[in-house]
Amino acid sequence: MVAAIRGFGAYLPSRVVTNAELAARLDCEAGWILDVSGIEERRYAAPEQSVASMGVAAAQQCLEGAGVKASDVGMLLVSSGSSQRRFPGPASEIAYALSMDGVPAIDLPIASAGSLFGIALARQLSAIHGNILVIASEKMSAVVSCEPLERGVAPLFGDGAGACLIGTEGPVRIVDSVLHSDGAFAQDLRLEFGAPLEMNGRSVILQASRKIPSAIGELLERNEKSASAVEVFLMHQANQNLMDRVARALNVGADRFYSNIRRYGNTSSASMLIAAAEWWRDPGPSPGDLICFAAFGAGFHWGALLLIA
Repeated sequence: MVAAIRGFGAYLPSRVVTNAELAARLDCEAGWILDVSGIEERRYAAPEQSVASMGVAAAQQCLEGAGVKASDVGMLLVSSGSSQRRFPGPASEIAYALSMDGVPAIDLPIASAGSLFGIALARQLSAIHGNILVIASEKMSAVVSCEPLERGVAPLFGDGAGACLIGTEGPVRIVDSVLHSDGAFAQDLRLEFGAPLEMNGRSVILQASRKIPSAIGELLERNEKSASAVEVFLMHQANQNLMDRVARALNVGADRFYSNIRRYGNTSSASMLIAAAEWWRDPGPSPGDLICFAAFGAGFHWGALLLIA
């Protein structure tokens, strides 16, 4: 049975944090932050907002846009690398808030790449569970705002949530996916409980700039498609320079990669779905369009998805 995308949703907190605000605290220039990341501003959640509450807001927008009731959803998959506790994760809390009584709600604690893994899993499980709601929600400001601020980390991240509804029918069909993991680099990007985020930036950018194009190439070759035939690449919004590197590696224009990182920063696993939700609204898919999702994150976990409208 074919799985398809039925809709997307997103939620961004109202508080805008500019580079100028962070630069004053980090003793650096606002322009430097933009140069190294492509980020100009990001959103920070209010103290009372949580990973779960933002996830609920994104889910509600997604369901409303798709014209589907929460009671018609058969499974919930929730990705977050910034949940506030070891357990329970946000999935059961989100399901309760959406009145999804008795529906299996599964947490995927996979930073950055979790939403891509969630969609790939939903593609396989929709034949059994029908409509599956994939949510990614992150409150990274709570992670990176602790003093002393780290100049190489604090400016990169923002807060937000995204959602995607997968079913057995819809305007965009999920054709194929590739997923990979490599624990050899687990120490290079990690968040221990009660500790600051630790990131070996050189290792992360080197591995990501190699592994993302490789996964996309593997996916396209398997489906006898070329990168030039892809209408849009919807990638985890980690760093503008990284997205530009991936475009060059694939020999396609950077304009093929949808980008909103300048306004929202890196919202970890939520970023790909937030970008997809914006693109879905404008310009959105046209019949026959090839669409490629890609992500890379802590673990390391990475992969790509191919869709056709």
